[in-house]
Amino acid sequence: MPNSHTALGGGAVRVLPASRFAQYWTLTKPRVTLLTVFCAVIGSLLATDGFPGWGLLFWSASGIWLLAGAAFAVNCLIEAEVDARMARTARRATARGELTSAQTIGFSALIGGAGAAALYWMVNPLTMWLTLATFIGYAFVYTILLKPNTPQNIVIGGLAGAMPPALGWAAVAGEVPLQAWLLVLVIFLWTPPHFWALAMYRREDYARSGLPMLPVTHGMDHTGRMVWRYSIALALGAALPWVVGMSGALYLAAATALNAVFLRHAWLVHRRYSDQVARKAFAWSVIYLALLFAALLADHYVARIAG
Repeated sequence: MPNSHTALGGGAVRVLPASRFAQYWTLTKPRVTLLTVFCAVIGSLLATDGFPGWGLLFWSASGIWLLAGAAFAVNCLIEAEVDARMARTARRATARGELTSAQTIGFSALIGGAGAAALYWMVNPLTMWLTLATFIGYAFVYTILLKPNTPQNIVIGGLAGAMPPALGWAAVAGEVPLQAWLLVLVIFLWTPPHFWALAMYRREDYARSGLPMLPVTHGMDHTGRMVWRYSIALALGAALPWVVGMSGALYLAAATALNAVFLRHAWLVHRRYSDQVARKAFAWSVIYLALLFAALLADHYVARIAG
């Protein structure tokens, strides 16, 4: 647990600092990092008709995880004051002042450097440079330039978060062909409805933070409409792997079913909003992406076996 509680006399509760390991671990945003690595591994597996080998998968996934974690740590440092004003993030060690700037920078440099070295020496230089560019895009371009200055931050900065399949593909193939960029496009289109659903039921938090999130700057009706429109775009984008012959009927059937559920959630956010509806839409969006990529992988191997 990142924090523990101790009951004091009179029933008061004092929040004790988490262990140092837990503080650093939380900086890497492990749940988000896990989804990042999952999408990268799917990209690696789709890049070959066979199996890329456990060694290559281990080193590529480890390097991507370390650099992603380093980027998230920098993000936590830069946004420490903002995080302190938000209930969702106020317990981060950087927001509470439990980790200094020097400690956070040192930690980010250590794991980021280890990740870059692993990718360069154990995978290939292209994967290292692409992952490093993604690090810079998220940690600096998105966090410093976009997030505090435009309500379109999620859309513009979404490319950095959408890159994992291309990174995984590059690790195995040494190149990033059209198929990999289609996977990037899917995540790019998925990001706005995913994150705006969160921002809608956390709108008071974002209003306190001072960040120009869409529900705060343009209102709930506009945000709900944008969630619906991007969800339609996502459904169309998710069909592209089948359109270009990258996948077959199994993937198309799975994508159709998953998109139907996603669109239903988006329509409810748009037309029948409640915080509970938005929470369910946000939770489903995470499940959706994992299942969509799993279906793509299953179709890939079924086609190889049948062939």
